[in-house]
Amino acid sequence: MRNIKEFYDKHHTRINRYVKWLCIGFGIFALLCVIGYGIILYGGGLVVKDEDFILDQKTTIEDKDGAVLKTLYEENRKVIDTKSLPKHVKNAFIAIEDRRFYHHGGVDFKSIMRAITRDIMAGGKVEGASTITQQVSKNLFLSHDKTFMRKTKEAMASIYLERHFTKDEILDLYLNAVYFGEGAYGIETAADTYFSKTAEELSIEEAAMLAGLVKSPTAYNPIEHPEKAKTRRNVVLKSMQSTGFLSAKERVKAARTSLDVTEGKETHEKWADGYVDYVLKEAKRDYNLSMDELKRGGYRIVVNVNKEAQKIAYDAYQDDTYFPGNTDGVEGSFVLTNKNRLIALVGGRDYTLGNLNRTTVRRQPGSTMKPLAVYGPALMQKKYTPYSLLEDKKRNYNGYQAKNYDNQYDTSVSLYEALIQSKNAPAVWLLNEIGLTTSKDYLEKMNIDVGEDGLALALGGLTDGVTPIQMVDGFNTFRNGGEFTSSRAIDAIYDEEGTSVKNKNALSKKRVFSKQVAWDMTEMLRYTVTDGTAQKGTYKKALAGKTGTTQHPLVSGKTKDAWFVGYTPNLTLSVWMGYDNSDKQHYLEGGSEFPTQLAKDILTQLDRKKPLKDSFKQPKGVKDLPKPIQLPTIDTVKADYQLGGLKLVKGKLQWTVSKKDNRVHYRIYKVQDGDDKKIGETTGETEFMIDDVSLFKTNEYYVVPYDPLTKTEGKNSKKIKMSF
Repeated sequence: MRNIKEFYDKHHTRINRYVKWLCIGFGIFALLCVIGYGIILYGGGLVVKDEDFILDQKTTIEDKDGAVLKTLYEENRKVIDTKSLPKHVKNAFIAIEDRRFYHHGGVDFKSIMRAITRDIMAGGKVEGASTITQQVSKNLFLSHDKTFMRKTKEAMASIYLERHFTKDEILDLYLNAVYFGEGAYGIETAADTYFSKTAEELSIEEAAMLAGLVKSPTAYNPIEHPEKAKTRRNVVLKSMQSTGFLSAKERVKAARTSLDVTEGKETHEKWADGYVDYVLKEAKRDYNLSMDELKRGGYRIVVNVNKEAQKIAYDAYQDDTYFPGNTDGVEGSFVLTNKNRLIALVGGRDYTLGNLNRTTVRRQPGSTMKPLAVYGPALMQKKYTPYSLLEDKKRNYNGYQAKNYDNQYDTSVSLYEALIQSKNAPAVWLLNEIGLTTSKDYLEKMNIDVGEDGLALALGGLTDGVTPIQMVDGFNTFRNGGEFTSSRAIDAIYDEEGTSVKNKNALSKKRVFSKQVAWDMTEMLRYTVTDGTAQKGTYKKALAGKTGTTQHPLVSGKTKDAWFVGYTPNLTLSVWMGYDNSDKQHYLEGGSEFPTQLAKDILTQLDRKKPLKDSFKQPKGVKDLPKPIQLPTIDTVKADYQLGGLKLVKGKLQWTVSKKDNRVHYRIYKVQDGDDKKIGETTGETEFMIDDVSLFKTNEYYVVPYDPLTKTEGKNSKKIKMSF
């Protein structure tokens, strides 16, 4: 009995010890379960970050009519409020992805147990059991690798979402976040990509096809694999029927329809690339919006582009006949503004987004700089008018010498004539007279900084140069009555909520030239086009402008840069052509006549689309500027006696001229010892009566044309004798 008692006591103690440890183990397990549940329940806050709820959205660049020029994105998405979606759209996703969506707490434990069992049997991770809530968690907060730790975090985040958001809010996140293939994120972009419609307009069968894509956007891509996509769509329709979202009749009707997807909808419009690139630069400069922010922020950028003008200019730049390069690779740029709105821009002849945009590259502007740096500022001084005489001589200025392009000099020439004939020597002389400081002050008012350059500034010989954009803005000052405003491509930017984004460099007008000077410059530049250096090509309506060329530094007699900058009553434009890098093997075979003709041809095409104005309107209170007088050559002079009148005998001089201009005065001189005597003057007439004549004395006379604008005389006629 004692042995039995000892055996009982021994084993009882052991059982008690086992029970004790079992209870402790169970307690620890229970505690761990509680802790684990607490971590899962409350740890989601550590996984979920507020910034992860902000979905990347595409930015659109569009014209004022809403036509999109370009979309920018990391993920091509447009976030929408899904409350406005038809029920069948939401039901399609719930039926195929998570039919118990409105009944579980974020994690469907029945599905999890089934998935775990299959994973164990397969010896690895082969099946998921993700609810819509878990998919939102995975897409927004976690990586896509299939690990147990990631799955735990997914559950934590999902429970967090269910505790802090409504089911409809979670479904809204899901439909806006999910990927549908073809670069489309979110239901709105997917509807546009595949069906060219909004998500609100999706039919039952279209919604089913998109819901079917979520499982594998590549395998079920309706463009690449239409049969697989259709089969998958019909699976979704069956799920919608079995879930009670569709009747059998509705399901069969939807299953009989074709896919009718849009194939190849998005095309790349190269003609807009140069303009788009400038828009991006302007968004960074004026709105502080980086490319990364634009690709994610969902902005709507409304721009001033005129698509017809943009296409016309781009097409013209593809024509080799306008570009006289000695070898391949000659480039060009084009800028067109309407008031201060930049409506067309070509960054290069074959420009692709991301390339060098030549409208923002500094070049030597040649003689196009003369109106801005010399003649405009000079006319603002009381000392000078368009008919002031300038020195036209070859002259040295402390080692710098300016030569006229034809090496011909007239001793003196009017400011007007110097401008339209693009004479170099008078421009440099005048800049020296008004002073570099004065010139630079006016240029700075037009946002042109030329640094420490000297008198070569008069001829556009700048160390750093200026951009085509700056040249357009400068000439636009004349067109705009003397007021400067910088041109803008962007009309407005709106954020994802439709709120206008503030431009940190707000537009402001600056008075640079008086209205009178602006008008005088317009008249002179208009005459430059009709009778001066910018005659090449044909444009029948009002145009004022200036040509410019720069000599090639390495090849004698060849051109490095060729320009035309000008304006109509409502448009201002600049055309540049040359090589990106000029060396002995790269030079232009022609000069400014090529950009001049190109500019006029583009304007002619624009006029055909929408008629441009015929003439410039003279502002009120501004004096007219007469055209220059070209003093004629007096070809022949005849002298005769005339009988009759109070004096029985008079003399009559008659002459012929090379060119008739009734504004020309003719001065009649009598030859005598010492200085010849002026005996009379006519205006427009080519004859003159001499009262004081003698039949018994021979006298000599000659006629001199006189310009009343410049107050200068022309070449004397041959002397003619009058004797009986």
